[in-house]
Amino acid sequence: MPKTSKSGKPKQSELPSTLQRSGKKAQETFAEAHDSAADTYGDEERAHRVAYSALKHTHEKVGDHWEPKDKYGPSDKQAKGGKDTSRETQGGVDANASKEHLYDLAKKLDVPGRSKMDKSELVEALRKANDRETRKSR
Repeated sequence: MPKTSKSGKPKQSELPSTLQRSGKKAQETFAEAHDSAADTYGDEERAHRVAYSALKHTHEKVGDHWEPKDKYGPSDKQAKGGKDTSRETQGGVDANASKEHLYDLAKKLDVPGRSKMDKSELVEALRKANDRETRKSR
């Protein structure tokens, strides 16, 4: 199902809920990448994976929505791409961000025990906190 209208604007009803709560740029990035991939591959699941990968280059998931990243680039090994699709995704958490940035997000999301966590623990805790916030918002 196309995610953009004939005029090129994202169809709100076709976007995942986390993107419906996100800014216009995040919605456009996802919708355009999805529709292009759907045209190219003809596979809805693959189109979703491509669209999220494109989104993760420009945005990161914070709670129940997507926010622009400070720096362009893939957020995790899965978003980086390549032939190996068995890599685990970090659910929109920018695993390539600095520990300080991850700590600030953990503080914003009130992640308990964040001051004693290393970078990989912060990534995992943020992924879980984002999932919780998304479930609450549905």
